[in-house]
Amino acid sequence: MAFERLREDIATVRGKDPAARSALEVALCYPGVHALVVHRFANALSRRGFPVLARWVSHLGRWLTGIEIHPGATIGRRVFIDHGMGVVIGETAQIGDDCTIYQGVTLGGTSLEQGKRHPTLEAGVVVGAGAKVLGPFVVGEGARIGSNSVVVKAVPAGATAVGVPARVIVEEADQRREARAARMGFSAYAVTQGANDPLSTALHRLIDHVAEQDRQIEELRATLARMGQAVGEVGEPLDAGQLNRMVD
Repeated sequence: MAFERLREDIATVRGKDPAARSALEVALCYPGVHALVVHRFANALSRRGFPVLARWVSHLGRWLTGIEIHPGATIGRRVFIDHGMGVVIGETAQIGDDCTIYQGVTLGGTSLEQGKRHPTLEAGVVVGAGAKVLGPFVVGEGARIGSNSVVVKAVPAGATAVGVPARVIVEEADQRREARAARMGFSAYAVTQGANDPLSTALHRLIDHVAEQDRQIEELRATLARMGQAVGEVGEPLDAGQLNRMVD
């Protein structure tokens, strides 16, 4: 069983990472694979009533791989931890099958209470490098968490969450891109080409709207002046180009 899971882990890496040249290279040089093997051993010790020994094995795995996985965490099949340095997975975290997690990711808790404190990732979730997913909520099947995002609430299935705090994008264009990425195997770093921060998009639209209002006001002032009406001075016009560059 252990060797079967190891073969599955190696096949998963070779399917998702074009840099993986051979099964031997993956087995010897991929810390994500090593961390999963150590975790399965630590998790088995924890379930059999050896919590201190389980934590020691987990600590040894952290020292060897740079990936910290609590023995109590539940991890499904074909999970790919790419690069992995700095990944932290908490005690009550649950990771579904076929998830991809990049370096620097934290699946953390925000409560000191006992019970469920860490997130649940359903099948096929991709968490980009440096992202923090904090709290006992669910990230739905096939969702994407953008690199360096901070997620503090549930993410619907198939959605993309980006930003600090993360905001959810569910757009047809993004879904089509993600569908193509899924057919190719995965979505690198949970970033799609058009996945702009929704706050940035909203600000751009507001700036453009105000700039259009300024243009219409100037036309009204010019019309009133031609009719002989006194027209007072207005404030400095909005520099839409400069503001849009600041928002980017």
